[in-house]
Amino acid sequence: MKKASPRSHSSRGAALLLALWALFLLSAMVIAWALNINSGLTVSATANRALSAEAMASSGAEVALNPTIKPASANLHRVMGSESYDVQMTGECGRFNLNLLAPAGVENPVLVQALRQYLNIKGVDLNDLDVMMDSLLDWISPTKGLHHLNAPEETDDYRPPHAPLTSVDELKKVFGWAGYTSHPGWDQDFTTVIGGCQQIDAAYASRDVLRAFGIPDDFVDRFLQARRGPDGIDGTADDPQMDQPTAFSLLGLASVRTNSPQTNGAQNLIVYKSPNPVFRVVSVGKCGNVTRSVQMIVLKQALGVGRPQVFSWKEL
Repeated sequence: MKKASPRSHSSRGAALLLALWALFLLSAMVIAWALNINSGLTVSATANRALSAEAMASSGAEVALNPTIKPASANLHRVMGSESYDVQMTGECGRFNLNLLAPAGVENPVLVQALRQYLNIKGVDLNDLDVMMDSLLDWISPTKGLHHLNAPEETDDYRPPHAPLTSVDELKKVFGWAGYTSHPGWDQDFTTVIGGCQQIDAAYASRDVLRAFGIPDDFVDRFLQARRGPDGIDGTADDPQMDQPTAFSLLGLASVRTNSPQTNGAQNLIVYKSPNPVFRVVSVGKCGNVTRSVQMIVLKQALGVGRPQVFSWKEL
């Protein structure tokens, strides 16, 4: 038998190596293709879940617009398989409406003093407080060229718009407010709703907001205990049905028609459960592990009076 030449062995070895290399490249291409398809499917699935979560959040918000829906309604919470929405409704008018501090440039002394007291309760230093309040009043007052004593002069770098605040976040631009607005939860008791919230609604006001109007702590705590019902939580099914005279009695406020030296006329700025309440609605939609949230501020008319008026809608 004729032996294979060394050159023949070398050619066969090179061909085998070339075949193995081609097989390796082909395998790498197949794996890369498979990974790319898997990645695309993952991205597509996540996008679909995000879209579903957004749809659920919007659905929850739409449910909240129904005039018959109240903060304690079970319809604000719904689970459908892997999808769900959870809605919280809180009274927007339980917050300080900053645009009412000086409407048309005319200061509301009771509201201004209440906001000063609120900031004092929150630990703002007196010197800082004077600067913050005067700067805010300058910011929202329509009169240009004049400024309050503790407000800064206008410069090329600092020019107050002399117009109502468009959002609570705009406070971050007001001179002297940077430190306060850097704290978590600083905005929880503020609103800027134009056309709504002409009074503080005690049905939704926080403890510090009520205290800011000069209402003694023991009266505030007694009122909040009654407002929240046995479970101690606002906006639940066990909250009692309370009318304004009862609420005002618990708060130690005089009749709405009279002024009380104890509260310096604060009762004229406080109401209990306005017939046309303004709500802050936060709807959280979920699909699998994806969450999307929307927030709206809405005026809910009395049943049969008219459609709800949406002041703002935004994604969170």
